[in-house]
Amino acid sequence: MTDINSDAMELLHKKPRQQNGVARRAASDRKYRTSSAAVQDYVVLDFETTGFRAGADRIIQIGAVKYMKHEKTDILNTLINPQRHIPQSVTQLTGISNEIVQSAPTIEQKIEELIDFIGDLPIIIHNAPFDMGFLYALEFSINVNIPEYTVIDTVKLARKMIRETPNHKLTTLTEFLQLEHDAHDAIGDCLATAAIFQYCTKNR
Repeated sequence: MTDINSDAMELLHKKPRQQNGVARRAASDRKYRTSSAAVQDYVVLDFETTGFRAGADRIIQIGAVKYMKHEKTDILNTLINPQRHIPQSVTQLTGISNEIVQSAPTIEQKIEELIDFIGDLPIIIHNAPFDMGFLYALEFSINVNIPEYTVIDTVKLARKMIRETPNHKLTTLTEFLQLEHDAHDAIGDCLATAAIFQYCTKNR
């Protein structure tokens, strides 16, 4: 009996590690299509997370802003309960604590809403591999099918269009463009990203 319980406990400990490993590999295999098109209708997307490792860390805030003809038409903003501890360093950066997300929905409860919100529009992201890695890792961590989106990365656009800055971090670019920016808030980052995208496409 002791051996059976021991084996069962080992399997329970192994399963999350195996799932995380598969999810991390999935996150590194790019499923989305990249583009640099000057689109007018799009969704800007940003996640706040418990860390930097897609497939191992978890989303704690979803921010998505829809634009039609470059005009903001809709917002999706929700905290997410990651069902794990949020490090103090993340709380200091984002203001999102374990207590704040305690009664928030899980990613399983909100992912379909996000997919519906995006629809077939292209996604604008600043540093696309990070956020898209977290998005596609969900295919394995919660067994959901994520569509093959078209993604425009404003880091790549800014590198071509803005040569005066020492780097192309979001905070550096917003300071250069003199934009109001609520940094490390998903919606604040979305609004800043949209402004950078519009600047880059209008100044080509």
